[in-house]
Amino acid sequence: MERALRGPVLLLGSTQTLAWASSHYLPAILAVPMARDLGIVPATVFAAFSLALLAAAAVGPWCGRMIDRHGGRPVLAGTNLAFAVGIGSLALVQGPWSLMASWLLIGAAMGCGLYDAAFSALARLYGPRARDAIAGITLLGGFASTVGWPLSAWMEAQWGWRGACVAWAAMHLVLGLPLNLLLPRSAAPAGGQAAAAGGAALPGAAEQELPPVSRHAPWLLAFTFAAMGFITNAMAAHLPRLLQLAGATLALAVLAGALIGPAQVAGRLLEMGLMRRLHPLVSARVATLGHPLGVLTLMALGPAAAPVFATLHGLGNGINTIVRGTLPLMLFGARGYGARQGWLTLPARFTAALAPYLAGLALDAWGAATLWLTMALSLSALSALLALHAPAARASPH
Repeated sequence: MERALRGPVLLLGSTQTLAWASSHYLPAILAVPMARDLGIVPATVFAAFSLALLAAAAVGPWCGRMIDRHGGRPVLAGTNLAFAVGIGSLALVQGPWSLMASWLLIGAAMGCGLYDAAFSALARLYGPRARDAIAGITLLGGFASTVGWPLSAWMEAQWGWRGACVAWAAMHLVLGLPLNLLLPRSAAPAGGQAAAAGGAALPGAAEQELPPVSRHAPWLLAFTFAAMGFITNAMAAHLPRLLQLAGATLALAVLAGALIGPAQVAGRLLEMGLMRRLHPLVSARVATLGHPLGVLTLMALGPAAAPVFATLHGLGNGINTIVRGTLPLMLFGARGYGARQGWLTLPARFTAALAPYLAGLALDAWGAATLWLTMALSLSALSALLALHAPAARASPH
């Protein structure tokens, strides 16, 4: 990775870890004590979280346009304030309606403050050379659950769930906000140039003249992201139960689930290393094979192969996280990346919000056979990617 990219990667990697840990990974630890204190069932808390994901989907395209116009620094710094208000208000809720309102605020911050916004900020700064930086922040952000879950659990044990929310809100003000304000400023876009730190173009950061892509390409990408987003969130919500329905013991299911995080990090390291010089389209095709290969292994070898299934799924998911940012950049260029990314990932945000509920219904009806559905979705995404073509002129500039 170029030296000029390391500072922004460390800054964004740190703030992304904070953003994910204090939003997306919050309900897993705090939903039960929150529900108990409010006199509601935990499902109501998760319903509020799903509402937040829908709010994030709704504001995503608007936030992308703001980053295209003003750069990532002011938008991402603004999300720290939004996170602080939303999470801080969560500490004050007294019932289901105020709970829903607080999660709506948090959802708006998520729509402007998680990976897609960070990818847009890097594309605005560095143009096509942002690929390494995008991979770098997903690698650091991959530890959000590793940091967030134990920290949330410790704070809840010390101060209760309301105190934990106050602490997370404070961290956005004292850590996240200053770090995002240290990001390089983006010069006003002119002539298609991607601005770099200090307003001077980084060598190679200027917008390249890209060959035209098929008019179907955005639809194929949007479908791919939506299908893989559904699978990712369905597995995140139901993996232990699914593996038990497939015949695994609880201990084996938990062990397999614990392998997904390290496998995702390994996938991102693989993308940054051996696969670095490949076009992201190739990486995307390889990544979509991870889940179906895992399903076939599990079905062929039985529950003893649960760790193999989890590892293959995690490897593919880790690469997919990077591809979601790099593939649109290399196909369409950096100009207008933020708004385009908002629209391309809009269906994926909706499928992510609905996946836990719909996958739960599928498990109730079909049990472990639900894996055939997720495998079919992954293979349909692979078919969409095979319909895309990447001329040599679009190859990664390394």
